[in-house]
Amino acid sequence: MSNNPESRGQAAYSALLDALRAGTYVPGDRLREEEVATKFALSRTPVREALRRLESDGIVEHRPRIGAVIRTLSHSEVVELYEMRIVMERCAAELAAQHGSSAEFDALASLNDQIEAERNAPIKAVSINQEFHHILCLAARNQFLLQAAQALNYSLLLLGPSTYTDAKRIDEVVTQHRDIIAALRTGDKPAAGAAAEIHLRHSLFCRLT
Repeated sequence: MSNNPESRGQAAYSALLDALRAGTYVPGDRLREEEVATKFALSRTPVREALRRLESDGIVEHRPRIGAVIRTLSHSEVVELYEMRIVMERCAAELAAQHGSSAEFDALASLNDQIEAERNAPIKAVSINQEFHHILCLAARNQFLLQAAQALNYSLLLLGPSTYTDAKRIDEVVTQHRDIIAALRTGDKPAAGAAAEIHLRHSLFCRLT
């Protein structure tokens, strides 16, 4: 590992984000500097720096007499988060229908097939799904939308365990993605936006039930 303190801090930050994505740490978990440092073979200084960054990102909160804890979203916060996702994803789908390329739509279809193929590997399926939505935002050709979506991704880490552990849920996602892709290929902006909204509203329903 690099001796550059900034590089070590970035390594600790990236390691913690990856651990959150993988479900190694979940909302409500306490992050003790010494334990995290040992787990990732780092010193406590870069871990402390990483925890400060995560606190700035809104992922970690500092509780008196407890220390750093991964935030847990309330019911209303989960709803608010999905309300923002619905607005952005609907807009992304509409813009992608207007500006996206056939190659990007083919990439979305390929990723969707991969999600279906990994129906028994939920963590991997979730990762592929994230790439699907990233490509959708790229196809929108709007840098500000892309930046907003990337910022929102941090909050998605606070949703807790994936709903993809249910194979039926994977089937629903794949079908809904196909509806989005079909609308994109025909350049139908209203249909693409509506399909994206249906997809996200169903995701919210699954998250809350």
